[in-house]
Amino acid sequence: MQSNDLKIDESSLTGESDHVKKGESFDPMVLSGTHVMEGSGKMLVTAVGVNSQAGIIFTLLGAAVESQDKEIKQMKKEAKKQRKEQRKSIGGGDEGVNLPASGNSHGNHNRPDDNHVPAPASDKPAPESHKKEKSVLQAKLTKLAIQIGYAGSTIAVLTVIILIIQFSVTTFVTEGRPWRATYINHFVKHLIIGVTVLVVAVPEGLPLAVTLSLAYSVKKMMKDNNLVRHLDACETMGNATAICSDKTGTLTTNRMTVVQSYICEKLCKVTPNYRDLPSDVAETLVEAIAVNSAFTSRIMPSQDPTGPPMQVGNKTECALLGFVLGLGQSYEAVRERHTEESFTRVYTFNSVRKSMSTVIPYKGGYRLYTKGASEIVMKKCSFIYGHEGRLEKFTKDMQDRLVRQVIEPMACDGLRTISVAYRDFVPGKAEINQVHIDQEPNWDDEENIVNNLTCLCVVGIEDPVRPEVPEAIRKCQKAGITVRMVTGDNVNTARSIAVKCGILKPTDDFLILEGKEFNRRIRDANGEVQQHLLDKVWPKLRVLARSSPTDKYTLVKGMIDSKCQETREVVAVTGDGTNDGPALKKADVGFAMGIAGTDVAKEASDIILTDDNFSSIVKAVMWGRNVYDSIAKFLQFQLTVNVVAVIVAFIGACAIQDSPLKAVQMLWVNLIMDTLASLALATEMPTPDLLQRKPYGRTKPLISRTMMKNILGQAIYQLFIIFSLLFVGDRILNIPSGRGKQLNTEPTQHFTIIFNTFVMMTLFNEINARKIHGQRNVFQGLFTNPIFYSIWIGTALSQVVIIQFGGMAFSTAGLSIDQWLWCLFFGAGTLVWGQLVTSVPTRKIPKKLSWGRGQPDPSSIQPGPDYDSDLDKKPRAGQILWIRGLTRLQTQVIGGELQERLIPVPYSKTSTDQAIRVVNAFRQGLDSRGSLADAALAEALRKQTALSKRFSHSSSVEYETRDALAPHDIDVERLSSHSHTETAV
Repeated sequence: MQSNDLKIDESSLTGESDHVKKGESFDPMVLSGTHVMEGSGKMLVTAVGVNSQAGIIFTLLGAAVESQDKEIKQMKKEAKKQRKEQRKSIGGGDEGVNLPASGNSHGNHNRPDDNHVPAPASDKPAPESHKKEKSVLQAKLTKLAIQIGYAGSTIAVLTVIILIIQFSVTTFVTEGRPWRATYINHFVKHLIIGVTVLVVAVPEGLPLAVTLSLAYSVKKMMKDNNLVRHLDACETMGNATAICSDKTGTLTTNRMTVVQSYICEKLCKVTPNYRDLPSDVAETLVEAIAVNSAFTSRIMPSQDPTGPPMQVGNKTECALLGFVLGLGQSYEAVRERHTEESFTRVYTFNSVRKSMSTVIPYKGGYRLYTKGASEIVMKKCSFIYGHEGRLEKFTKDMQDRLVRQVIEPMACDGLRTISVAYRDFVPGKAEINQVHIDQEPNWDDEENIVNNLTCLCVVGIEDPVRPEVPEAIRKCQKAGITVRMVTGDNVNTARSIAVKCGILKPTDDFLILEGKEFNRRIRDANGEVQQHLLDKVWPKLRVLARSSPTDKYTLVKGMIDSKCQETREVVAVTGDGTNDGPALKKADVGFAMGIAGTDVAKEASDIILTDDNFSSIVKAVMWGRNVYDSIAKFLQFQLTVNVVAVIVAFIGACAIQDSPLKAVQMLWVNLIMDTLASLALATEMPTPDLLQRKPYGRTKPLISRTMMKNILGQAIYQLFIIFSLLFVGDRILNIPSGRGKQLNTEPTQHFTIIFNTFVMMTLFNEINARKIHGQRNVFQGLFTNPIFYSIWIGTALSQVVIIQFGGMAFSTAGLSIDQWLWCLFFGAGTLVWGQLVTSVPTRKIPKKLSWGRGQPDPSSIQPGPDYDSDLDKKPRAGQILWIRGLTRLQTQVIGGELQERLIPVPYSKTSTDQAIRVVNAFRQGLDSRGSLADAALAEALRKQTALSKRFSHSSSVEYETRDALAPHDIDVERLSSHSHTETAV
């Protein structure tokens, strides 16, 4: 209602780093939870609770929805009971029944379904809608496990049937023996063999391998500054094809810094050495910056000993103070000499002056220090320090040359240029750049006071790109991931940072759009977002500047829903502000900032970056791909064992009426390949090679042709060795045959050698399984994973104990050294055979042999009970509620005109509980009315999109193709963009 140079820090809500000026005639909305940095004013509170932006965001995020499920169900039961009673009271009919609005008086506006009593069945799907679908990998694995289970069950049943038929025919028909009770033992033995085949065939280790791999990756990712909140986000990140990143704090350091300086005709792109500067110029410069900055601006030690110092107060002044510290000087010592009480006059910074000046007593007279925008301060300078500190007149030609050679190049690099100058008022003899005074000047005559200045320096300030970001983005691009910058900053700064990061390259065909232009291109005449229009924009879009959180949400949703490419985009999004919550929730993987992020953003995210650094996202991609590869390695290993064990049991049953591998032996093999192998192969460390390939995509076969080649190739070798040992091994090794032995006879060395050879081949094939892309060196990185080689050695030692000392328990007989060497020889042969299999060209393998191709049908795979419903990203009650609330709040039509009534209130820790209670009450009141009809919801969506267009069209400047925007254009945008931000999420 009243403003005196009021400036607000809205970074906690919008992420905007610059302070926002507020006034009664422009941008009058003051947001609760933001901080007043300068000036004063009066305000009128017009919206709280669910009418605030925090309430709207809470409902969109589904806050507290899950905690109220039981209460909602209870309310539905009571409502159903009331309806039944009312039907009974009017003779069982439902005609003319007018139910109350259950406390929501404004909600009952002659809706056509008020008289409709929904069928009881309509309540049943509700709980399922809150469950999260499985990730792509887990859905494919579930489908694969079911298919393998069917195949294994079929073979197990066939094995039992064949064994029973063979025994019955041989015993009762051929030999003509009568039935005896002891024959039951034979049938039980056959049944046990069938059950064992089933146990071996069914890959129950798959879920364990997935969980182990994800859990291990999550633990390791924590060391890489990725705090994973949802396990499946780790795997999803491995398939990411696009990353929409913020600029401030993620790509940049979020610390305004002096990166270039021009002092005494010397341009430095690093902080100059204090001793190299003329002493009088250096001392004056340090005092000018220290004194002529708000004393609330300061550099404080970081709470983290390893972190950089904290900047408190005005970002630009903190950059200048940091420059003083970089020179090795102390601004605090200067402030102790010149306290605020000693100041004669202060001309504060405002949009008219575009500079700040401070007058202090100096040697019986006064000294004026000025800093501000270069184009403003330079016009007021008449002198400048030249080479080696010589004072020179600052002529018009020199000004033009300075602008052309120094200021313009800085501006082209996206730097904010600041000039520092001074002027002396002396009572005695005045030098050429001083003013003689006999009495105190008239400080109100600012025009003459701040004039004829002496320029000390020109500095270029920016929020510098993090040094590791360009390399991280290059890795992303090489890995087939498109990085897009979505920022609220102006288009010139965004373009400059994007070029420095490597997001933009001169040879690329790309788009740089502002929020206004983006909305104009993607919306139709009715203001509705059209997918086909969006599909023309997003593939080439690289930088979206002056964007609101609504634009980010629209972009993310459009990319995910797009059908213009063969495979769906898997989108990752970064965000730190409260308003980023919806986009974070909508994205496949949402990254929140751990340092600068608000609690709402963190709650909506899947992964929290504890260091706010983009390079940590690249590490998340690497770990995500490693998860996929770890599962593939385990599958390659397990399926080989599955195929061999099942075929050996089946052929053995048909050929010799017995399984060469006994039940307890198969269970030991099952333990090796399921539990221990999943732990060993799921804990492989990621390598940089993972970022050398494109994302797998959602429809890639789970078992590639290379993997199938390895599985079938190894299975052929192992089956050949086992059947050779089974039928001719006794003669080759000169040992008694184990074929045709009676029930409960002593274990034979023949079958023990078959079992031991099979385990040895399985163990050595576990080393082969570490590589799934046709690499020849299967030992590479073997000793970087202590879990793998510890399990491998432990399993081998356990096998020695079982063979030598297992006896009847494991159906084994002790082997000699020669027999052990034969087993090891056959086992190590899998490594040599693996090299031969690798030599077979994969392209000659039919594509039909790849397994798990295509995206699984989500309807056929039910979500498991271990998935948290609060991870849901499908449309749900909270989102519908948000649309209702936002539409109702924004469309207050009085006299046919739109009235804006939103005063957002951001999330606050101290008021969380109260806010959630209010949202719950609001939600329950609406729920008691029954769900909205489809037509009503569609109308709400139409109104919302139309409103978004009208707000965005009124709140952004037109896109300019010229290199720089006029100052007044930027001011208007800065002021109006926040109205856009607060009126639409």
